[in-house]
Amino acid sequence: MDTQGPLSEQGLVRMLTHTGERIEDERFAPYAADLDAATLRAMWHDMTVLRGFDLEATSLQRQGELGLWVPSLGQEAAQIGSGYALRTSDFVFPSYREHGVALTRGVDLPEILRIFRGLQHGAWDPAAHGFHLYTLVIGSHALHATGYAMAMDRDGLVGTGAETDGAVVCYFGDGATSQGDVNEALVFAAVNDAPIVFFVQNNQFAISEPTTRQSRVPLAQRGAGFGVPSVRFDGNDVLASYAVTRWALEQARSGTGPVLLEAFTYRMGAHTTSDDATRYRTRADEEYWAERDPIARVEAYLRGIGELSDEAIEEAHAEAKALGRRTREAVKSWSPPPTSTIFDHVYAEPHTAVESERAWFARFERSFTDKGAHA
Repeated sequence: MDTQGPLSEQGLVRMLTHTGERIEDERFAPYAADLDAATLRAMWHDMTVLRGFDLEATSLQRQGELGLWVPSLGQEAAQIGSGYALRTSDFVFPSYREHGVALTRGVDLPEILRIFRGLQHGAWDPAAHGFHLYTLVIGSHALHATGYAMAMDRDGLVGTGAETDGAVVCYFGDGATSQGDVNEALVFAAVNDAPIVFFVQNNQFAISEPTTRQSRVPLAQRGAGFGVPSVRFDGNDVLASYAVTRWALEQARSGTGPVLLEAFTYRMGAHTTSDDATRYRTRADEEYWAERDPIARVEAYLRGIGELSDEAIEEAHAEAKALGRRTREAVKSWSPPPTSTIFDHVYAEPHTAVESERAWFARFERSFTDKGAHA
C-alpha cells in the first residue's frame, strides 16, 4: 500500500470505517452533528436507488439503447454525502458522472439518459435545480464554475451571514486535475476569493491512466500551490463526505475564498461502457475495494445501531427495480426531437444571427422534401 504518494490512505478524514464502525473526528464531527438516523437512512436509500439506476443504464447501453454510459458505481457516498450538504442557494457544475448529486438536486434520473441516447445536450432546467448541464469536455467547466462564483460574490450573495448566501461546487475527476482549464480556474478562484468548492472525485484512474502517473503526491496537496485550503477525505464514507463538504461550503459562503476537496474513492466499474478495466487494474485491487463498498459500509453501521430493518432494505431494492423499469420504458419510448431545437437555447434572449441561421436551416431541410416531390 502506498504510504506517501497519491494513493496513500494516511491522514484521510474518516468518520465511518469500512466495517461500519463510527469514528469521531475532532475537526469535522460538529459538521455531522445534525445527521440523525432518519437522515442517514435517507442517504443510504438514495445510494441504493442510485446504484440500481446505474446498473440499469449500463444494461440499456449493452442492449444498444444508449450510445454510451458513464457509471458511478462505487462513488455513491462521495456524491450523495456532498449533495446532502448543499443548500438551495448553492449551484453545482458537474462533469458527466455526478448522477448521485443530480438525484439530491431533484433531477429525475431517467432524464439524464437523453444525453447518452444522443437526443439532447441536457434535459433539465439548470436554474430550477441549481445544477448545471453535464460537461463532456474534461475540466472545461471549472472555468465556467469559477466565473459563476465570482458573479455570485459581486451580486452580494456571499458573506452576508444570511441563509441566502450561496457557493458553487465544481465536480471533476482526478484526470481533470492535469488539464489546463482546471489549473487556470484555481488561479482565478484564488486571486479573486471566489466562493467555490473544487470537488475532486479521485477514483484512481483517468480512463486507464492511474493517479500515480499524474502526481507524485496526493492531489489535495496541489491546492497549496494556489493558496487554496485543501482537505482529503475517505470518499467511500458518506458521513465524511457530508461533513467535509458542509465545512467547505460554509467557508466559501462566508467569503473567505475557494476550497479544494479530494474525495479518495474507487471506480468499481469501467470508466465508461466502452472501457475494459481488466486491462489496467488487478483483481486484488478490485477485491480490496469491494470490501470498502460505500453502500455496504453505511448499511452495516445502520444495522449495528438498530436503525435499518430487513423491510426497509427490501423496500429500497424494490424502489430501485421500479425506477429501472420506468427508466427502461422511458428510454425505449423516446424519439429524436426536431432538428431545429439546436437553435432554441443558444442565447437567453432572441438573437438576430441565430434567427437568421434558423431560417436558413429550415430552407435547407425543406430543400430535401422539395427535391423528393419533384423526383
